Amino acid sequence: MHKPPLLLFDGECNLCSGTVRWVLRHERGPALRFAALQSKTGAAILDDFDLPRDVMDTLVLVEGGRAYVKSEAVLRLARYLRWPWSWLRVGRLLPRAWRDALYDYVARHRYAWFGKSPVCLIPTPELADRFFD
Repeated sequence: MHKPPLLLFDGECNLCSGTVRWVLRHERGPALRFAALQSKTGAAILDDFDLPRDVMDTLVLVEGGRAYVKSEAVLRLARYLRWPWSWLRVGRLLPRAWRDALYDYVARHRYAWFGKSPVCLIPTPELADRFFD
């Protein structure tokens, strides 16, 4: 059975929630599902892939029975976006260490730069079936 790809994000991070809203506007089709890392679904997925529950500094894309984190998750996510955003996949040309270093830098500063919300992203009724918990 094919499971749709699932994007886990920090539900308290304004940058992360904004990224989810941006993806929803620019995706090619409604292929992705979403869940906050802090949710029951997020915790269960993290456990399934032996990823730490207490680290909220990465997007996690679960696709094809595998979990991708940091820059790899972002680059794989680009496959679901319309042109011109799908071109972001060319980031694969950079060494993963460089990509992840940039990702980690932004992740370390995301709350200071973009803020933190005590409330997770609440989807519209039209999008509710694409979000877990």
